[in-house]
Amino acid sequence: MSEAVPVTERVWTTGVAPGIFPFFGHAIALLSRPLDFLESLPARGDVVEVRLGPRRAWMVCHPDLVHQVLKDPRTFDKGGPLYDRLRGLMGDGLVTCPHDDHRRQRRLLQPAFTPARVSALTRLMGEEAASVCRSWRPGRRVDVTAAMVALTTGVTSRLLFSGSLDAGRAAAVRACLAVVVRGLFVRTVVPVDALFRLPTPGNRRYRSAVRRLHGLVDTLIAERRRGAPRDDLLGTLLTAAGGGDGADTGPLTEREVRDQLVTLLLTGVESTAMCLASVFALLADHPEAERTLHEELDAVLADGSVPGPGELARLARTRDVVTETLRLRPPGWLFTRLTTRETELAGCRLPRGATVLYSPYLLHHRDTAFPEPDRFRPERWLPGGEAAGAGRAMLPFAAGSRKCIGDTFAMTEAVTAVAVIARHWRLRAPAGPLGRPRPAATLGPRTLVLVGEPRTRPAEGGPASAPPHGRNERQARHAHPPRQGASQDIPLTGPQDAAPKAPRTGPTTAGDDV
Repeated sequence: MSEAVPVTERVWTTGVAPGIFPFFGHAIALLSRPLDFLESLPARGDVVEVRLGPRRAWMVCHPDLVHQVLKDPRTFDKGGPLYDRLRGLMGDGLVTCPHDDHRRQRRLLQPAFTPARVSALTRLMGEEAASVCRSWRPGRRVDVTAAMVALTTGVTSRLLFSGSLDAGRAAAVRACLAVVVRGLFVRTVVPVDALFRLPTPGNRRYRSAVRRLHGLVDTLIAERRRGAPRDDLLGTLLTAAGGGDGADTGPLTEREVRDQLVTLLLTGVESTAMCLASVFALLADHPEAERTLHEELDAVLADGSVPGPGELARLARTRDVVTETLRLRPPGWLFTRLTTRETELAGCRLPRGATVLYSPYLLHHRDTAFPEPDRFRPERWLPGGEAAGAGRAMLPFAAGSRKCIGDTFAMTEAVTAVAVIARHWRLRAPAGPLGRPRPAATLGPRTLVLVGEPRTRPAEGGPASAPPHGRNERQARHAHPPRQGASQDIPLTGPQDAAPKAPRTGPTTAGDDV
């Protein structure tokens, strides 16, 4: 006769982060050593109180509690310092809108991100990837970050505007986004409005970039209204603005059309570009992982062609490289929520209007979920590998009903781009390990410069020789100061709401927190 085993409820721990400075709180630590600060918090508790300027906030450090927050959007709604700042840029678009309006907006945009639509864009993505490296020359330095931003701008503009974003406007969009992304992070960790109303050069640049970006999008909308209809996302939005979408989503206002386009531009361009730049930085520091990737690409893309959906499904190792990059260096690394009512989290009473934070970077670097969390090891994502049981800790695209709508789109774009570029080029560091980038609004190398080497086919002598094996993230960070050309001046987001499949044993691919 067996007896029922009593289930013991987990005892959560709470604490306070160390090092509070008068007026600034923990903003100095977040600005000066943000990643180290985040990694120190789980030792303080499962929920840790931090100060953002004079404002109290609570960092959620355990993946189960983060899922509790993300899957209860009525209680933990989009809000807090990050979204307060983003609304000035993106209005109430899909990423920033309150819970009550999210379902309507998501239903309107979802058809653009279905697996069938994304699959149909695979070759277009490959063509954009091929175009950015057409001007590269053997042995010459390559501004990888700029190339990846150009690539994602091209792909995103094809999705939104059918390619009507000409070269001049694309360059203007990239310039505006660079200024905006740099300015968002400091506005998040130091939520003191008076500081950002001062007429400083940085504040003027930021406000000017926002105005110019809005103006560019308004011009594109006006031109489309005067021209022929097109089957792209702008066309879908304009149809909805006229009340003819037929999806019972309700008509969009003129302002909402612009808000959605700016939202998808920022998230579609910035986050995926940072992920791709991080991929090539990590491969330059880890020749064994690079060699394994090249072997797969040489086998699947033997003729050097752009991959289609069929070839993409066979690029398992390439997908593992992208997934491990998203784990080690998630572009969206810190997010906020706002409580809509008094509630309890891990035994901690939170008042209505409390700021709650969670960090994919923090979760992805928990050694209880990912052994040797500072090491770049794509093999951990092999079927049945060590990451198989760590899915709840892997959140590059959020979770719940606000999960990124563009997750599948972003993963397809990243895998395709890595396959096309790495099939033909090897990018190596000019001198020494690259180290870890310093985050701002997003995490990724903002000024990554590598040297391009054309790859020879195995039949012609094999891939170019690789440099010595790279170090882990922490060793590279502390043993080598930032080099010229390595990203150390980074700004926190990208679109999170659409197609290869999600990583086989890890996160699903979608997210609206980018």
